[in-house]
Amino acid sequence: MPDIVNVYEAKTKLSLLLDRVAAGEEIIIAKAGTPIAKLVPVEGRQPRRPGFAKGEVGDEFFEPLPNEEIEAWER
Repeated sequence: MPDIVNVYEAKTKLSLLLDRVAAGEEIIIAKAGTPIAKLVPVEGRQPRRPGFAKGEVGDEFFEPLPNEEIEAWER
């Protein structure tokens, strides 16, 4: 049976609740005693693979941006 926590507890302990969910638990969040949401593990979650998009950056990457581009970012 899932554990039931109130909204205040969920806000103050969200990180701990997410750790429990990642371990396979289901958590129900209730407001004034009424269940309103359920935290469940994501199905098929894959661990991150560093370096999956390996490549090289050309010298043009380090060139200064054109003035039009800089002005667009400063708006």
